[in-house]
Amino acid sequence: MIIVVVGPTGTGKTKLSVALAKKYNAEIINADSMQIYKELDIGTAKVTKGEKENISHHLFDICKVNDFYTVFEYQKDARKKIDELEKKGKNVVFVGGTGLYVKAALFNYQFQEGTTYNQYDDLTNEELVEEIKKYKVVNLPHLHNRKRLVRLLNKLSNEEEETNQGNELLYSNVVFLYLKADREELYKRLDERVEQMFSDGLLQEVLKVQQDFATSKALKTGIGYKEFIPYFEGNCSLEEVKEQIKKNTRHYAKRQETFFKHQLPCREVKVDFNDFSKTILEAEKIVDEKM
Repeated sequence: MIIVVVGPTGTGKTKLSVALAKKYNAEIINADSMQIYKELDIGTAKVTKGEKENISHHLFDICKVNDFYTVFEYQKDARKKIDELEKKGKNVVFVGGTGLYVKAALFNYQFQEGTTYNQYDDLTNEELVEEIKKYKVVNLPHLHNRKRLVRLLNKLSNEEEETNQGNELLYSNVVFLYLKADREELYKRLDERVEQMFSDGLLQEVLKVQQDFATSKALKTGIGYKEFIPYFEGNCSLEEVKEQIKKNTRHYAKRQETFFKHQLPCREVKVDFNDFSKTILEAEKIVDEKM
């Protein structure tokens, strides 16, 4: 069985995934496009050794920040890992906020060798337009038509259109769990989490990889890292960096919510931040119905 745990950033996906893996004899596969990088821990809210609770985690820390890792490569790696775990008699828990990773791994997404497809979750619509303008495009899609902007930027960057069907599920026994949180409470917690990241040493983490910003796509586009670029250039203060990370994180959470609601056949699980055991029990009930 494959259990997929998705939802906006900060909703408790890591905690739920570990609880489900323990209960259902499963191992965990990462579905977060930033948590594949070894050097990036604090800004990605990566699962810690203690949080893993001795559950095996896969496809975390598999790249250096300068590696160019495509969704096509993730698709191959994830499917290979699924096969390995199934042969071991293990169930699988996918966890992460990168919807395209989930769809590429579990659905009939077809990519040509060397082709990349990016959901551009870390870019605002305005930033997408700026990227498209670099290709000297004259007739731009409307600023608020995000789907067309993403499709066009991928086509331009690949110099060809990727082929995918994307709606045919390739595995027979899959349950999709979407963590639904009250938006106002979630945003408050996300702001607090950014503050905690700085207390935990986010600036120090970023300084260690500062020399890699020029060549690393992950650092130039990832929330929690790209916001430091104007700070390094002397164009903003550290406090402004912090506030921009908060703003971008909230916007990212909203985009994740939109994607998961419309792109995956999810069952909603209400997040109870005050008593997360209730959230776990609700998720287990849904999984038990599927088994």
